[in-house]
Order: sequence, then C-alpha cells, then structure tokens
Amino acid sequence: MTDRFTVTPALWTMVAIIGLLSLASLVLAILRRARPAWPLTEVRRRVSSWWVMAALFLLAIGVSRTISLCFFGLVSFLAFKEYLSMIPTRRSDRRVLGWAYLAIPLQYLWVGMEWYGMFVVFIPVYMLLLLPLRMVLIGNPKGFLRAVGTLHWGLMITVFSISHLAYLLVFPALSQPSGGSSPGGASLVLFLVVLTQLNDVSQFLWGKAVGRARVVPTVSPNKTYGGLLGGLLTTIGLSLLLARWLTPLDLLQAAQAGVIIGLGGFVGDVVISALKRDLGLKDSGNLLPGHGGILDRIDSLTYTAPLFFHFIHYYYY
Repeated sequence: MTDRFTVTPALWTMVAIIGLLSLASLVLAILRRARPAWPLTEVRRRVSSWWVMAALFLLAIGVSRTISLCFFGLVSFLAFKEYLSMIPTRRSDRRVLGWAYLAIPLQYLWVGMEWYGMFVVFIPVYMLLLLPLRMVLIGNPKGFLRAVGTLHWGLMITVFSISHLAYLLVFPALSQPSGGSSPGGASLVLFLVVLTQLNDVSQFLWGKAVGRARVVPTVSPNKTYGGLLGGLLTTIGLSLLLARWLTPLDLLQAAQAGVIIGLGGFVGDVVISALKRDLGLKDSGNLLPGHGGILDRIDSLTYTAPLFFHFIHYYYY
C-alpha cells in the first residue's frame, strides 16, 4: 500500500463516494419493489455506470502514481478516439493520425518526468507546428484548414486539457489551513473531480427546480440561468466545505476555486454540446450505458482541469 492511502481526508472522501453510490443503489432497489411501474431503467444504467467509473477512478489514484498516469492516459486515448469517430476526416489524414496518437504517451511522459516546461507547450506549440507540416508533405491542400484545425483542437480538448488532472497528481504535499494531514496530489484530483461532477448534477437539479430562462437555447436547451446560478452557489458552498480537508486553499481561495469550477464546468459542457449539435449527435458514443460516451462524461473537466490546475499552480507552485 502506498502513502496515498495514509492521507486521511482523501480516504474519507473515497469512502463518502462509495457510501453515496451505495445509498443510490439502495434507494433504487426500494423503488423497484415499491413502484415497479416507474420507468427506472435509465436511472439504473446511470448508477451502474457510476459504480464502474468510480471504482476505476478510485483504484487508479489510490494504487500508484504510474497506474494513475496510465489511467488518465487511457481516458485521453479513448476520448480522442471517440472524437475522431465523430468528426469527418479526409482519407489522406489517416497518415497523420499516427503522429497525433503518439502525442498522447509523450504528453503523459512529460507529466511522469515532472517536466512542466515541456508539458505546458508540447501540444499547444509543437503539435500545432508538426501536424500541419505532416499534412503539407502528403500534398493534399483541399480541406487543409478544416482538417488541421479539427485535429489539433481534438488533441487540445481530449489530451492536453485532461493531462492537467494527471499533473495535479505529481504536485508535492502542502500544509493545510486546518492544520491536519497535508493534502497530496490525489487529494487535489479528488477535490476537482468531485466538485466538477457535483456541479453538473446541481446545475441539472436547480435547472429542473427553478430554471426558466435558457442561457444558450440553440446549443443546450436544458441549460437555464436558474440552473447555472444555483449550481454555481452550490459548488462554491461545497468548495468551502471540502477545501479545508483536501486542499491547501484558504476560505477566499476556496470560494474562488468554486467559481472557477462552477463556471468552467458549465462552459465545458456547452462547448461539447455545440460540437455534438454541429455534428447532429445526441451523445458522443455509447461506451457508458445511461451516460453516452467518454466525452459526455469529461466535457466539464476539459475546462475545469486546466483552469483549476493553473489556479493551484499560481498560488502554491
């Protein structure tokens, strides 16, 4: 067992996640007996998928750093593969895809080496320059701008953004305002992922309860100002509650982190929704029953991960 399991706040957070999923499964079992006519199939699929995702995530960040990095690398690979299956590509671009896929292990290699300088510029700069060069050497200028733009943006969203989660793991432990055990990288990842997912849920619930006016009706009709504001306030409150145990943030910084995650999660969600609407798709895939594809689950994280990472990096590293 590694030293990550000795971080008491992280362990309690993991236990809380398992407890919430157990409670959800119990409630569903009771409802199936009490109200057999209720349409609960979709909800059961979602809860089952949450069990699988939570188990894989908690196992990955709890066992070892190497396994954690491989796990996030796999998530990026599956998300990028799913993204490529959605967008139209030229036949000639297939010879460029090998370069793009090679960027995934290299990006996570920089994380494992803790080479921040290369990590932060490799995909935004070097892949931005190399991918067009490879396309030019193929000699097919028709549709060049669309092809290079969609390929590089896909790498940015599915690999560069998500790799910030992995880099949080390699941050050294810092002291807490509460004076408790110092939170390590696993605690920061738990804080970010838990708040991002709860922000999604709270925005949905607040939108159903009090939402009327839609924020971007042509992109995501279910997103309302009531849901956005209610979810944002909920996320700020949760950030204030959890930050003292899982992060080195003080109260003001915790509130700022709540704002960043609340707004960033909303923007990430609607950006991926715009992509799917442009392509005429409801879900990005069907890998996760009840949830859609990988991109449907990490859409908010594509924004919250880099934003929260640089927020933490600015204040503490």
